[in-house]
Amino acid sequence: MIRGIYTGASGMIAQMHNLDAISNNLANVDLTGYKKDTPVHKAFPELLLRRMNDDGVFTIPPGSVDQAPVIGTLGSGVEYNESYTVFSQGALKQTENPFDLALEGKGFFTVDTPQGERFTRNGSFHVSQEGVLVNKQGLPVMGENGIIRLKKNNFVVDQEGRIWQNSTFADDPERLVSLEENEWENVELVDRLKLVDFPRDRYLKKQGDSLWVHDRFSGDPVAAGVDDGLQVRQGFLEGSNVNPVREMVRMIEVNRAYEANQKTIQAHDQMSDRLINQAVRV
Repeated sequence: MIRGIYTGASGMIAQMHNLDAISNNLANVDLTGYKKDTPVHKAFPELLLRRMNDDGVFTIPPGSVDQAPVIGTLGSGVEYNESYTVFSQGALKQTENPFDLALEGKGFFTVDTPQGERFTRNGSFHVSQEGVLVNKQGLPVMGENGIIRLKKNNFVVDQEGRIWQNSTFADDPERLVSLEENEWENVELVDRLKLVDFPRDRYLKKQGDSLWVHDRFSGDPVAAGVDDGLQVRQGFLEGSNVNPVREMVRMIEVNRAYEANQKTIQAHDQMSDRLINQAVRV
């Protein structure tokens, strides 16, 4: 009976991890480029149960008979293993903002931080006062040749991540450009977005602010592009891959499972009370 209490307690702890992941997913359902988390649990070793009235095997003319036959297995609970991130594609939302970029396929943008390069799927960018393409936290977006410098209404991004500008307006930093007057008569290549992927992206770690950091388990970043099925969509943002309806259903299931484990502990506690306080007295 004591074993049953511990098994029920491990089930309650597992459901707590599930609820934490679901709550975090629902809290970030509107975050651009967010990828949902799914907790993974593993079972403790199962116990083999035998009927132990008479131990051993005795021999009879037709053969032998096991006097302690197997009657089944007994689970001993579960434990939290890891939080697994699902990198499925989120829906693309059209914004018609030229600074909004979305990735379709496997890959990440690269941004420069004080701690080194970090990676993101959040393509909500803008141009700083210094003319540098940055994300919402003001971190520079990296191109293959370094920091990307642009002028508003004087750049376009193609599906391969290449950034083009009209060289007619590029030389004068004080010259403002309106979208109506830009006829793109002298188009030149500025740079290409530094798009990367990882050999084992499941091991990437979330750092906050939609940033990811790699380690030796995920492998070093490798260049990604159209040949790898990755395309850039200008004027779009990638929504999170969280289905709020499905997460709400999962939350109800988790609450019911938590209550079931709780009642299991209460039942074992009551039986232990009867065994100790009533059966022993008799």
